[in-house]
Amino acid sequence: MVKYVSKRLLYAVFLVIGVSILIYMLTMLMPSDYIDSMTAAAVQQGAMKAEEVQRLKELYGLADKSFLGIMGGYFKWLTSVFRGDFGFSFVYGKPVTTVIGEHMWLSFAIALVSFIVETAIAIPLGIRAAVKQYGAFDYTVSVLAMMGVALPSFFLSALLINMLSIKLGWLPLTGLITATKILTGFSLFLDKLKHLILPLIVSIILGIGGLMRYTRTNMLEVLNSDYIRTARAKGVPEHSVIYKHTFRNTLIPLVTTLGGMLPGLFSGMIIIETVFALPGIGSYAYRATVAGDIPFVMGYNMFLSMLTILGYIISDVLYVAVDPRVKLS
Repeated sequence: MVKYVSKRLLYAVFLVIGVSILIYMLTMLMPSDYIDSMTAAAVQQGAMKAEEVQRLKELYGLADKSFLGIMGGYFKWLTSVFRGDFGFSFVYGKPVTTVIGEHMWLSFAIALVSFIVETAIAIPLGIRAAVKQYGAFDYTVSVLAMMGVALPSFFLSALLINMLSIKLGWLPLTGLITATKILTGFSLFLDKLKHLILPLIVSIILGIGGLMRYTRTNMLEVLNSDYIRTARAKGVPEHSVIYKHTFRNTLIPLVTTLGGMLPGLFSGMIIIETVFALPGIGSYAYRATVAGDIPFVMGYNMFLSMLTILGYIISDVLYVAVDPRVKLS
């Protein structure tokens, strides 16, 4: 086990370096950067000259976008990363690690609650739909799941805001706290919780469909296996056939899916957080990307890359618990 995990971690180092090169090159080749975004209005009004903009780009290391210039900037950035320095965010005026550390926990809380509720609802629905294949329950759940998958997050968010906030007035419109009230302690906690209900509803509705369909598909595949027909022919109770034999084998592909969700717990939901004006890491990443904040974009994407690799390593290790036949070597 230790040898296997060590080998995977070693491979992960090379994979992360490869991903970082790709991300850095794509980020540097964006049509505009932070300096362009900040000086566009001044240049149009004649308050700044092109030479002054070029000097600013040289100061921020954004002037040379040739291949050699980009690779030179990348190796400078990589050297700083090995020292634990991911750079200074242009937009937020703080170290990248500080910005990520301050704002990822709200996104993590929303994603974790959504993940738990989605799993608790989607997996039983998927199992039930597979057992009742082509029945009324299966058709109903499948149609609702496809609607949830097909709905764009911004459209569903706007729909619920209009219905539950504007027309009915049951829930707050946007933001994390009520700006017109001064709250502390438990009252502040309840106010924040109330503001998070709508984003949670949107996230859960959008997440249930895919996981439910995935569970149903894998359940149907296992239910059609020869050993399931043999178990039924021997008179094994249907409950044991479904949950002891079928679902246990369905867990293997599900573990892969659930392990891949780890980066999503910290990455934030960019569109949902932007629509609801939540100060999560997703909305901060969106603003930094639009502004061409290269240090933040690099640090954020490297953070997600490492979480993705870690998630799949955890999935591989969990295979042993799910299926004792799997040996890690």
